[in-house]
Amino acid sequence: MSRSSAAARAPSPPHHELTSLFECPVCFDYVLPPILQCQAGHLVCNQCRQKLSLCPTCRGSLTPSIRNLAMEKVASAVLFPCKYATTGCSLTLHHTEKPEHEDICEYRPYSCPCPGASCKWQGSLEAVMSHLMHAHKSITTLQGEDIVFLATDINLPGAVDWVMMQSCFGHHFMLVLEKQEKYEGHQQFFAIVLLIGTRKQAENFAYRLELNGNRRRLTWEATPRSIHDGVSAAILNSDCLVFDTAIAHLFADNGNLGINVTISTCCP
Repeated sequence: MSRSSAAARAPSPPHHELTSLFECPVCFDYVLPPILQCQAGHLVCNQCRQKLSLCPTCRGSLTPSIRNLAMEKVASAVLFPCKYATTGCSLTLHHTEKPEHEDICEYRPYSCPCPGASCKWQGSLEAVMSHLMHAHKSITTLQGEDIVFLATDINLPGAVDWVMMQSCFGHHFMLVLEKQEKYEGHQQFFAIVLLIGTRKQAENFAYRLELNGNRRRLTWEATPRSIHDGVSAAILNSDCLVFDTAIAHLFADNGNLGINVTISTCCP
């Protein structure tokens, strides 16, 4: 079987029997190359192996490390299901492509989209809004495609973030403004819109952020990011509205900054 067939649909029963030979007895994920065995020939995945001193199947020693080259050759001829097959992904992949796909798979659990690392919640896309309403009650939701996102007290010291929800076109959007100290004494603001939805759904919309006041205007237009992608990557690449404190003060009123946010649909 060639690698050119790396993206296939659900495996046939005989193929499934082959992949079952690679199931780790500890985590039930697949044992992928490099494949190591115990002295009796039993397999365990590399992640679980690092936490074990004895084989979970026969209780024999896992040292010294013994490479199973035959099973590695078989693995190279087998297409493995995505680890999120149980939540809907029907792709099967060559073992070298499996990790990269699973990092971006639309069926992987969604993390809490709120900025910062304090909330560790994960769940389905359908459960995201319920989580936000119950665990992050301070977030305000405004209705309509054209609203004003008011960030108060932008002069607060240190790293700060402001979050608001916008509901329109039957979808929910998260508006995020982050202030970060990029290097000593120099702070920058990053503003972005995320869709509570998939990447494919996000492609149907566009957003515009606008700072307007004192006969000045600063505008950013882009496609919203899915919450699957999060805020961090956009900020790292400056793929959002970016401005420093001097610009912020040009548009602020008594330490409060209003950002006009407009969501629109894209023509197919």
